[in-house]
Amino acid sequence: MQNFPWDNYSSVSEFILLGFSRDSQINVILFNIFLFLYLCTLLGNGLIVTLIHRDSRLHTPMYFFLSVLSMLDMSYVTTTVPQMLIHLVRQKKTISYVGCVAQMYIFLVLGITEGWLFSVMSYDRYVAICYPLRYKVIMSPWLCWAMVVFCGLWGISCSLVYTVFTMRLPYCGPNEINHFFCEVPAVLKLACADTSLNDRVDFILGFILLLVPLSFILASYVRIFVTILKIRSTQGRLKAFSTCASHITVVTMFCGPAMFMYMNPGANASPERDKKLALFYNVISAFLNPIIYSLRNKDVKRAFLKLIGLGRTTE
Repeated sequence: MQNFPWDNYSSVSEFILLGFSRDSQINVILFNIFLFLYLCTLLGNGLIVTLIHRDSRLHTPMYFFLSVLSMLDMSYVTTTVPQMLIHLVRQKKTISYVGCVAQMYIFLVLGITEGWLFSVMSYDRYVAICYPLRYKVIMSPWLCWAMVVFCGLWGISCSLVYTVFTMRLPYCGPNEINHFFCEVPAVLKLACADTSLNDRVDFILGFILLLVPLSFILASYVRIFVTILKIRSTQGRLKAFSTCASHITVVTMFCGPAMFMYMNPGANASPERDKKLALFYNVISAFLNPIIYSLRNKDVKRAFLKLIGLGRTTE
C-alpha cells in the first residue's frame, strides 16, 4: 500500500480565520465600518425588493431580474459578513471544518448565480432596445423564470465541483486561513498536497463561469450600442444608454475582481490583495448596487415616493 507524506499527520477539525488585523483597536474600527455597510446593504436591497413587489409599474422583466439580484446580494453578504463581525470582536476566530465547507459552497452558489444573472440582464436590455415592439412577447414570464432557474442550477452544480475539488485534498496543519472567510484560493494554501490540478480546474471553471457570461454581455452591448447610434434624437440616445449604464457599472465592479481572483494561479496569489478583492465583489458591490440602480432610475424613485406617501397614487 502506498504511503503518502501526510499520512503521519492528523486532519484538522477546524480552521482559524485570521481576518484583517491582530490589533484590537483596528478591529473595533473595522467592526463599525462593516456593520454599517452590512446594515445599509440589507436596507437598500430589501427596499428595492419591496418597491418592485408593491408597485405594479415595476412588474417588468428588468425589475424582476433586479429584485432577484437584490435578494442574491443580501444572501451573498450574509454568508460571510456576520461571521466576520463576530470574529472582529472575539479572541476565538475559529470555524469548523463542516462550517467552512458549507460557507464555501453557499458563497460559490450565490456568486456564480449572480455572475450568470448579469448575462441574463444584459440579454433583457438587448431585447428591450433592439426589439422594443416584441419585448413583452420575447421576455415572457415563463422565459424570465426559466433563465433565473438556469442560473441557479448552474451555480449549484459548478459550486459542487469547486468545493469537492478543494476539500478532497488533505488538510493536516497549519489550520490558519489568511482570509476573513473560507474562500477557495485561501483554503487551498493549507493543503498538504500538490494543488496544480486544482489550479487548472479553477482556471477552466473561471473561464466558463466568468469569461463566457462576460462574452455574452459584451456581444449584447455591441448590438445595443449599434442600435443606439441609429437613433436620431439625442434625447432618445441618452435614454437608451442610461438604461444600460447602471448594469455595465455593476458588472465591472463584480466580475473584474472575481476574474482576477479565480483565474490567477495559486502560486501568484497574495493573501492581502485577495482579501481586498474579495471585499470588493462580496461587500462593496452589494452595498453599491441599490445606490447605482436607484440614483439614475426615475421609476424606482417614483415608487419610493409613493411608498412613503409623497407620490401620486394613481396608476
